[in-house]
Amino acid sequence: MLHSSAPARRCRLPTAPLPPAQRTTVVFDLGGVLVDWNPRYLYRKLFPDDEAGMERFLAEVCTSEWNLQQDAGRSWAEATAVLKEQHPEQAALIDAFHHRWPEMIAGPIDGTVAILSELRAAGTPLYALTNWSHETFPIALERFEFMSWFRGIVVSGQEKLIKPDPQIYLLLVDRHGLRPDDIVYIDDNARNAAAATALGMHGIHFTGPTALRNELISLGLLQQRR
Repeated sequence: MLHSSAPARRCRLPTAPLPPAQRTTVVFDLGGVLVDWNPRYLYRKLFPDDEAGMERFLAEVCTSEWNLQQDAGRSWAEATAVLKEQHPEQAALIDAFHHRWPEMIAGPIDGTVAILSELRAAGTPLYALTNWSHETFPIALERFEFMSWFRGIVVSGQEKLIKPDPQIYLLLVDRHGLRPDDIVYIDDNARNAAAATALGMHGIHFTGPTALRNELISLGLLQQRR
């Protein structure tokens, strides 16, 4: 069970959301929105010419659910020890998920970084809210200059809360003195975007930079390109 943070409970939800045109603050998810992260970038090297074997390993051993527990604050030492006890014959492949983690990042998602840059140039307050291990997040923080463009970043692994738990959204709001009805929230996970909407934010399910740009134009946060 995830534990709520006391500061988050002090946040008051809005009684009536503002019209979309009055939204002033943009909060980004990171992985899958600004950072192109996928374990397949690594495991294709470890399963050469065996796509089916790779997919089976990621579905049955190093699963998304297992990785999400690291996003919630579990250490990589504990996470890999648990799996290696269950799958001793896969020990080297399991260790690779942590020790070769940087190879899972292909790079930035350039179209979204361009949008972030335009919002920054316009003076839009920018924040990030990410499900990410506290142990691996410093790698991304050092690698991507655009991480310094945010006024604040909430990392699930540091808080031991993960999206779509409402408390992590409220923690962001309370910590930085924000109002949910001022916020546009962008996430590549539809459930996480819906959770933001339920709290009074304008949640956007990210499907690609072009669609995101069009929606931000419709909200008055970006200018139409000439």
